Formats: sequence, structure tokens, C-alpha cells
Amino acid sequence: MGVRQGDVVQVAEAVFWVRGTLVNWYLLQDGRDLTLVDTGYPGDADDVEASIGLTGHRPEDLRAVLITHAHTDHLGAVARLHDRYGTPAYADPVEVPHARREHLEQVSVPTVLAHAWRPRVAAWALRALRSGGTRDVRAAEVVPFPAGGALDLPGAPVPVPTHGHTSGHTAFHLPRAGVVLTGDALVTGHPTSARRGPQLLPAFFHHDTERAVATLADLARLDADVVLPGHGPAHRGPVRDAVLRALDR
Repeated sequence: MGVRQGDVVQVAEAVFWVRGTLVNWYLLQDGRDLTLVDTGYPGDADDVEASIGLTGHRPEDLRAVLITHAHTDHLGAVARLHDRYGTPAYADPVEVPHARREHLEQVSVPTVLAHAWRPRVAAWALRALRSGGTRDVRAAEVVPFPAGGALDLPGAPVPVPTHGHTSGHTAFHLPRAGVVLTGDALVTGHPTSARRGPQLLPAFFHHDTERAVATLADLARLDADVVLPGHGPAHRGPVRDAVLRALDR
């Protein structure tokens, strides 16, 4: 059906949330320039470009793509944007080899099948498959972002290491907007879960579940009152409270 105007929501000044098929991505604006955070599944690539247009911009306005982590549903359009527009892509140095598919830290098909008895899992898996969930999305163009403070990109995002979901998973704090983009470290919903509101993804999605839980303490210390997750709607309220709700399982 494709992304529509109602799927692109301005959630803070110069911050746009885009609802893809099964995953979110975000656009950070500074005048005519944009930063794109995550890029959906391979099947979302047309929608990623369309969402840029729905904010009144062109793909050529992208100054960079930032990747929270290199799972297929977040990496899907990186190579296409680079090939078509020369858009650079950045990730945590630890995550770069994952993005390049020098190794893989993603739930496997056998693991999904082993959990298919759970309510909602099989339906989610079929939709993910249709969106390109098993395609090769290796992105050799991804390079490490520089260490130390805010990145010199539209939105001035500050990387926050939240390793656990993958070895180099990273959230991005936008101090001026009071926003944190949490990727899959903290979500507010998922097709495999009946729960609504701040939560962790089911454990079988995490590379290191214990570390994924521990890293929530780093999110809780941020000064932000809008949580923008990789999955689920925006959450308004102190990120500290969102973390406490997620841990109250």
C-alpha cells in the first residue's frame, strides 16, 4: 500500500517519525538538510524515499544515514541510498562488521520456527518474510561514526552505546529536542507482543539478553521526555519512567 502522509508524523521540532510496514525510521531536519535514522526492511526502500518527499525534501537532501543496529529491518535501504545518491552511512564501530555481514547477529529462521507456537509469532514472521526479512542486505558502505559527543549532522544526534540487542547497538539522544531514539533497546510495541507501552523485545531477538537489560540504565540517565523506538508508537514521558515500565515485566 505504501507510506502515506499520515504515516509521517512530526513528533518534535525538526524530528519526524515514519511508520513503515513493521518498523519505524526517523528523519532529523536542519533547514534543507536531513539525517535518516534506520531504513526499514528491503521491501520498505520505496517507502523510505517516499517519506522523505512527504516532509518536503528530496533524497539528495540526506547528509547521512545513521544505523541503530544492523538487523535486516533497520538496514534494508542503506545500500540503495548509497548507490543512487551517494548517501554515507554510519554505525557504532562495533556494529560496522555486522552491517558489512562479516558476521551475523540476527534471529535465525530455525529459532523463529521454534517459537512459532507462540501467539502472533507466525503471523509476524510471514509479514517479515514478505518485506524481505531473509534477503542479503550487507552494506559495505557503512563506516564508524566518530567518537565523542554530538555528531556533526542534522539534528546533532549524540550516540548512546546500548549494546546487547546486538553487540554494537546504539541509541541516539537529541538533547535540544528532549528526544531519544532507542532503536530496539527499548520499544513500545511489536507484532509478536500483546503488550503495549515501553518494553523489551522478546528474548529470542537479542544477541545478549542480559546485556540488553543492563544497558537500559544508560537510557534512564538521559534527559529526554519523548521516546522514539524502532517498533511501536512514540512514547511521551521521562525516559526514566519508560525504562521502569519496561523492566516491570
